[in-house]
Formats: sequence, C-alpha cells, structure tokens
Amino acid sequence: MYEFVTGPLAWLAFIVFFVGIVVKLVLYVRGLDWKLDRVTYSVNTSYGVRGALRSIAFWLMPFGTQSYRNNPGFTLALFVMHIGLILTPIFLLGHNILLEERWGVSLPSLPEGVTDVLTVCVIAAALLLLLRRIALPEVRIITTAYDVLLLAIAAAPFVSGLIAHYAHTNGQFWTIVHVLCGEIFLVAIPLTKLSHFVLFFATRAQLGMDYGIKRGGMKSKGIAW
Repeated sequence: MYEFVTGPLAWLAFIVFFVGIVVKLVLYVRGLDWKLDRVTYSVNTSYGVRGALRSIAFWLMPFGTQSYRNNPGFTLALFVMHIGLILTPIFLLGHNILLEERWGVSLPSLPEGVTDVLTVCVIAAALLLLLRRIALPEVRIITTAYDVLLLAIAAAPFVSGLIAHYAHTNGQFWTIVHVLCGEIFLVAIPLTKLSHFVLFFATRAQLGMDYGIKRGGMKSKGIAW
C-alpha cells in the first residue's frame, strides 16, 4: 500500500494538480471580457502593470490593506496558515527524503523543530478560522458544510503528519494516512475554491489593472487598498 500511495497515486495527484491549475488559469483569462478592455489596456499598459503589481503586493503584506487592518485576528490566522501551508510541505525533511528516493529531486530542508512549529501553527490557525465561522454571525450565515470540509482538507495533512511523526505504534499506517491526506489536498486545489491558491494572483492583477487604468489610478499617486 505504501509503495502505491507514494508512487502511482502520488504521480496522479501531481498531474491533476498541475494540469488543473493551468486549466483554471486558462478558463479565467478566457472568461474575461476583452472587448471592453482591449483598447484601454493596450494603450496604457504601463499603468495597468503598475496597478496589478501594487494590488498583488499590498494584498500579500500582512495589514497591507484596510480590510486586513480592520480584522487583525483574522489576518494573523490567515497569514500564519498560508505561510505554513506553503513552507512546510516544500521544506519538510521527510518529504524531501521521499522526493529524492522516488524521483531523484533534492530540495533544501528546514530544521525539524521549525517545521513542527509551522505544523502546529497551521492547525491552530485552522481551528481559529473555524471558530470565527461559528462565532461571528456575519460569517456563520454564509458558511456551509462545504466551507468546513475544505478547511478540514487543508488541515488534515498537517494533523496526520504530526501524528505520523510522533506515533510510537502504527507508524506506517499513519504515514499512509498522511500521504493520502496530502494527495487529496493536492487534487482538491484545482477542483474547489482552494484554487484561490493561484487565482488570487490573477484576480488581484485584474482588479489592480482595472483601478490603475480606468478608475483614476493614472491621475493619483496611489490607491488606498
């Protein structure tokens, strides 16, 4: 079972992930109404690019936008979770040993203590985001079982990974569970709302170009994001 989930099933998960992300981006771009924007964007490209980069940069900075500053607790949990979601899978020593054994790919690794802290932070942030959905009426009213499921899918690889790392018994069982959770997460990204992993950059760029060109961005020194 271990050989299967770390071999053919892992290949399938990565293929679905990468192909799905490309398809999502292509569909997003094709879905834009180019007829309305073609002339403006082609004439004022420099303003559009500047607006796109500013938009992405401000939304990538903690408390870089007014929305972030108005919700400091949510912002902190959001950034902690996303930093852990990106750094831990890529730079975890155990993952990189497996990559090198299976596919001959070698990546730098963070100290185990650091990845343990990041893992715990992701789990804690996921719990805080779940509590926020339950506690705040304005968020609870738009929360569905689907949203909770996606949060669980994102957190499951970290919970199972922590158990697998420290399990004194059934170590291989928890390792298989961990790998399966990671593969479900990879497949879910292009197929669900988790695709904001990459569409975030596309939407922020589009909105930044829109504000930078058509809504006064060319006449102002900056935009209050």
